[in-house]
Parts: sequence; C-alpha cells; structure tokens
Amino acid sequence: MSARRLKVVLTRRLPDAVETRMRELFDAELNLTDRPMDRAALEAAVGRAEVLVPTITDTIDAALIAKAGDQLKLIANFGAGVDHIDIDAAVARGILVTNTPGVLTEDTADLAMSLILAVSRRIVEGAQVIAEGRFEGWTPTWMCGRKLWGKRLGIVGMGRIGQALARRARAFGMQVHYHNRKPVPDLVAEELGATWWDDLDQMLARMDVISLNCPATKDTHHLLSAERLARLQPHAILINTARGELIDEAALALAVQRRAIAGVGLDVYENEPVIHPGLLGQANVVLLPHLGSATLEARQGMGDRVIANIMTVQNGHRPPDRVIPAML
Repeated sequence: MSARRLKVVLTRRLPDAVETRMRELFDAELNLTDRPMDRAALEAAVGRAEVLVPTITDTIDAALIAKAGDQLKLIANFGAGVDHIDIDAAVARGILVTNTPGVLTEDTADLAMSLILAVSRRIVEGAQVIAEGRFEGWTPTWMCGRKLWGKRLGIVGMGRIGQALARRARAFGMQVHYHNRKPVPDLVAEELGATWWDDLDQMLARMDVISLNCPATKDTHHLLSAERLARLQPHAILINTARGELIDEAALALAVQRRAIAGVGLDVYENEPVIHPGLLGQANVVLLPHLGSATLEARQGMGDRVIANIMTVQNGHRPPDRVIPAML
C-alpha cells in the first residue's frame, strides 16, 4: 500500500461513518456545512485535490475541469448518474471518473413503485383529507382511484433499476413492457414476462403507466417532449425517478392542467430544485424531494463504493467503477 495518502475533497456532507473512514484512509477535506460549493469554491477544490468527490448538485463541466491542477487524478462521484460531469473533458485531461452503480437499485425501484401506488390510489390526496379534517365517512363513489392488477406498465430504460421495478410490478399483477436500445437477454425477459418495444412512440400510446428509468444524455434530453406526452392515453400515469431533464416539464404541466393525463409522480425535476409552478397544488400530481436513493443503507453503500474506488487509485490500480464515454 502507498505510504502517502491522497488529498480528497468532498463537496457535500456524507454519512458520518463514510466521512470517518475517509479521514482514516485519506487526507480528506470535509464539507461540514453541507452547503453546495459555489463556482469559486469548486475551482479552488479542483486546484488542490488529487481526488474530488462530487454529487449531483455539482456541475463538473469542461470549463471547471480545465482549471484542475495536474495533481487531480480522480473524480469519484457519490452517485450512479454522471450527467453532471463532462466525461469527455475529464478523459482528455487524463482524469479518471467513477460512480456508484448497483447500491441504490432496489431503493430507487421501491420509490418508483411507491409513486405508482400513490398516484393510482390517490394516497397523498387521501392523507391530506385526513390532515385537514375533511373526512366525513366512507361513501361508495368518493376518492376512487384505479387498480394496478392487469394494467400495462411501460418502462423506459431496462437497466438495473428498470428490471428491479419490473419485478415489483409483476408482484402487483401488472403486465411489463419496456423500451430499450436493445432487448434484454431472453432469460431476463422470460423471468419478467416483459415485452420489448423498439419504437417508443408505439409503446407510449398503449400503456396505462409509464416509468422513466433511463440516464440523462444528450439523446434523452426531453425524451418525453410535448409531442410524445400527447401520445399518452388520458387515463395514463407518468412516473419519473430518473432525471428531470427527460421530460419537457412545461409541456407536462400543460398536459396536467388540461387533464390530458390522469396522474403524475415525480421525484426529480428539470430545473431542480425549482419545480414548474403548473405542477404545484395539483390533486393528481405527487411530488417528492429527490428521495430515490434516500435510505441509510443506500447512502452508506454509495460511500463504500466511493472509498473502494479511491483506494484502488491510491494503491496504483484501476478503479472498479470507472466510467468512460463509450458507456454513456
């Protein structure tokens, strides 16, 4: 093992156990205030760090990477998504980039399924009735939602999280459909009873529930445009636990206001933390504050993966979770 410890700069506060272990293993500089670093602070950080540990709240673009000192060896992202990092610019400077795949799969799939249930059965709306003291007793026609059994779920992006959601949906008796760049292996498709659609537009027009589970790239920006949103059936429900940029949020707000879509469940937003005002205060819209990986177990696991990636670099090896442009 190398006798010299790498200089590691964390841009946000991480779980205590993760920070403590980083202090034991590295020359770690913590962000105890947990406020996002402004641009000047990020520029200073890449100027002194050998390893930068950013999160989704940090924009690590080409201009920032150009200001990095020659000592910056690794950008060890705390999170699976890396759309906030210019991977090409990092590779051009010889800087490694890693992420934390796998550890948040089940937790994010849990949340996606929770949103499907919450929207279809009007759970948040019902809880608000109780909280406001408006419940006057059971009636046959009041607060009726829609059942999930037998409904068609269209998953956009059949990676780890998409497949985990499909398993949950199957347990609720839903029929699984998906759009992906290519079909999943036959064994996976058979396990999930999943039907592949190579044409996204055709799938969208036939589903009862749509869930977005794909990464944000230049090709998926506004994947659900106003034109595609118009293809959804009026009784359809739209769920997004992936990235806000996948949806044209202004077009979605308009669709909600016109009742062109039955319900929406969002955990991420196009201009996060700002949310389009047309989505606020709508009874058929459930909005969460980016809770996809917000479990103690997931956040600890993410920290463990970050530490493992830094350790391998400190020991002179290639990190296990390296991200390269060809993967995106």
